[in-house]
Amino acid sequence: MLRVSEEVAAALREGRAVVALETSVVAQGLPPPANLQAARSCGAAVRAEGAVPAAIAVLGGELVVGASEAQLERLADPSRKAAKAGARDLAALCGAGRDAGTTVSATCAIAERAGIRLFATGGIGGVHRRVDPLDPPDVSADLAEIARRRVCVVCAGPKVILDLAATAEMLETLGVPLWGYRTSQLPAFFTEASGIALEHRFEGPAEVAAALRMHWELSPGGAVVAVPPPSPLPRAEIETALAAALRAAARRKLPGKEVTPFLLAALADATGGRTQQANLELLENNARVAAQIAVALLSARV
Repeated sequence: MLRVSEEVAAALREGRAVVALETSVVAQGLPPPANLQAARSCGAAVRAEGAVPAAIAVLGGELVVGASEAQLERLADPSRKAAKAGARDLAALCGAGRDAGTTVSATCAIAERAGIRLFATGGIGGVHRRVDPLDPPDVSADLAEIARRRVCVVCAGPKVILDLAATAEMLETLGVPLWGYRTSQLPAFFTEASGIALEHRFEGPAEVAAALRMHWELSPGGAVVAVPPPSPLPRAEIETALAAALRAAARRKLPGKEVTPFLLAALADATGGRTQQANLELLENNARVAAQIAVALLSARV
């Protein structure tokens, strides 16, 4: 079912550290040329820490683990109109021979099948905010997929556009550990000040690796490691811009998969591009931390 690159396959056979990377950020999350810049910088950060990057994508109906530069360029080309793949979409997209960037849920599913335990992304999905209390609940598939996959997701917390408190509660309900990396407060993508306290904090990759070993002795599910963004933006500024963006999204009646890209683009416009720059920096930082944890896990069989 998987097309695994020679480099990634060799690393997995030899027991070397591998870090999965999603590609929805390439296909939908960032505009050109920032989308390819993000993919390249994340891959370089993983390599710099002694691990092998494995960008995951759907290409021509195949599940690709370890996408090449040419394949990433193919996904990044707006004229090709690559789909956005959640875990539930994989079978249909493969059956239709489509190209797609993988979201957190799809990347978790494919990474686990390939035998990859560490996955770096920007921010995870979660419980969406309701502009109208009568709106139906909208909960990202990311949360349930993380709960059932033996993968550690290293991120900058949930995306700030979400209901952060409800997302944290949902992770608790699903039994997913939510750990702070050098922080005692849940970061929220562009901003480090969510106001939500974390019960568990770790100061380095070896501590996280030890906790992961124990977690996977006790549970088959995933874990989330939340890393503060290196260049956080003020929460008040983001919330003001977000309120206007949410109203605009409600007026447009956007379908579920289009809401997040719309809101993130609106925030980038409102902040003069500063959220996009913060996104690029936190993506690279998360990839670096994930690689450090992946290397630390090499000392144990998990």
